[in-house]
Amino acid sequence: MSLDPSFVGRTYPPTAPYQVGREKIREFATAIGATDPAHHDPEAARALGHADVVAPPTFPVVVTMAASRQIVDDPELGVDYRRVVHGDQRFAYTRPVVAGDELVCVNTIEDVTTRSGHGFLTTRTDVRTTAGEPVVAVWSKIVVRKEA
Repeated sequence: MSLDPSFVGRTYPPTAPYQVGREKIREFATAIGATDPAHHDPEAARALGHADVVAPPTFPVVVTMAASRQIVDDPELGVDYRRVVHGDQRFAYTRPVVAGDELVCVNTIEDVTTRSGHGFLTTRTDVRTTAGEPVVAVWSKIVVRKEA
């Protein structure tokens, strides 16, 4: 099944709030080798003007990967997740993610194309606080490989 291009422009409902925890930030930072004290020590983060520890720039993947299930699990779109490979990811920040944030995601399908039988799906996830403050926009491209 190929991806349905009529989905371009479709926006999904906001996700349930995700509570950003200090330990989650520390664990993520440790896992990726981010040693900046602002990712681990609240006092170091406060010295930089933040309320608590600051997440590394790629941390929103934790939140957006879960949110992307809305798209991947949509049977009408036609994503065969067994055939998916990651193509691209980029972030545009309004402000850093900080421990204590409550974040919601809104997914939008920005592009659906087919090349050489492979489906290319580009999504944008707008990450905001529960109060509506923009935090980061995350674009992701996946490739759904054609069947052999």
